[in-house]
Amino acid sequence: MQKRILGKDLEVSAIGFGAMGMSQSYGPGPDRATNIALLRTAVERGVTFFDTAEVYGPFVNEELVGEALEPVRDQVVIATKFGFAFDADGRQTGLSSRPEHLGRVADASLKRLRTDRIDLFYQHRVDPEVPIEEVAGAVRDLIKAGKVRHFGMSEAAAATVRRAHAVQPVTALQNEYSLWWRRPEAEILPLCAELGIGLVPYSPLGKGFLTGTIDQHTAFADGDIRGSIPRFDADARRANQALVDLLGAVAARRHATVAQVALAWLLARQPWIVPIPGTRRPARLTENIGAAEVELTAEDRHELDTATATIEVRGARYPDHLERMTNR
Repeated sequence: MQKRILGKDLEVSAIGFGAMGMSQSYGPGPDRATNIALLRTAVERGVTFFDTAEVYGPFVNEELVGEALEPVRDQVVIATKFGFAFDADGRQTGLSSRPEHLGRVADASLKRLRTDRIDLFYQHRVDPEVPIEEVAGAVRDLIKAGKVRHFGMSEAAAATVRRAHAVQPVTALQNEYSLWWRRPEAEILPLCAELGIGLVPYSPLGKGFLTGTIDQHTAFADGDIRGSIPRFDADARRANQALVDLLGAVAARRHATVAQVALAWLLARQPWIVPIPGTRRPARLTENIGAAEVELTAEDRHELDTATATIEVRGARYPDHLERMTNR
């Protein structure tokens, strides 16, 4: 697996692994032992960058990742996230990035992850009640204490990132970015280039749509978040098929899959972009890893860029209450 650098010196595999779907959002999946085996297989195949968060589950995803990676801890980079509050029963109650809260969150994550350091600690969503300078300062203290190695932010506005970066350098931004969600190109990508920050696209395959395996007839299981997302309405899926058809044409020329072309397009954008597709299937893991070997020509990239500019992707990417938590 090729390696890439996030920020100044955080080396990771060119393709990472987003573990969220193993615990939530996509309906029933494999059992814990099967998920652990898949995570360990990913390491064997060269993946060194794994993404989780306290809110995934909540908590159980960190426990899963911690158990799976404990035997190979020194070979991998583990990213997790803070920024939510929970009640005594573990139910999410809102946002919280209060500095006095962060130390407790970090300690709890360290315990669940079975490690003595968090390689990359993201603020999951900006808390409008807490100045970002205070958040960055609290993470800086955790770095000085040796509990955290690098600071990251997720779905933050460019101006907010600048303010945080002035207090504690930001190593990576995690934003949704793919051929069907290109908003980061307006401000986030230029900001990353200017400040030397890496970009970690989540949902790089459009929550599965850019694999070419979902169409207007697909039925989502109970508990699958896509059933509540406007972009996955049947009519929207029908309209958005044009994007998949375009990827398919390029994939046929490159002897690759639709998903591999979607990931290869991201890798070709900048050398500091590291997508983190998630999966619960060994075959899909192999496919995702294979994307790192797909080389798109300049003509391929030009075709994808120009053609997608004329395709109007239908449907919002999130319900309104979730979209309001981004770009703050």
